[in-house]
Amino acid sequence: MRPTGTIVCTAAGAALLAGVFFLGARVGRAQTDHRVFEIRTYTCYEGRLPALEARFRDHTIDIFNRHGMTSIGYWVPQDAPRSQDTLMYILAHPSREAAKKHWEEFQADPEWQKVKADSEASGKIVSKVESVFADPTDFSPIK
Repeated sequence: MRPTGTIVCTAAGAALLAGVFFLGARVGRAQTDHRVFEIRTYTCYEGRLPALEARFRDHTIDIFNRHGMTSIGYWVPQDAPRSQDTLMYILAHPSREAAKKHWEEFQADPEWQKVKADSEASGKIVSKVESVFADPTDFSPIK
């Protein structure tokens, strides 16, 4: 059983994640007048998922907000082994170009640099980051 307050993947959240990814990601799709979604998956070193969850809960999301990144949702898989080492989340950006600028500003943010260093004082947290940009379909309830 996961401790109270941790991020829990729900059936609705999993459906949203799958829907945005599989229905929205199209190779060569033209940029339109809607925001772009970034689907990110972090794989943690063994035993480090709670530290990543705490970093997001206590710091990262606030810093994202300051840099124009809109959090759509955060999930942890229900099934082992990924339930022990994986955090998935979706951000929205006004455009792909804005996303690039947001990430550059985020990485250069002195508060983020301190939070990252402090949270990794006892070792690195994330071993792998995957990022996929996706456009919503014309029938997607989220745009």
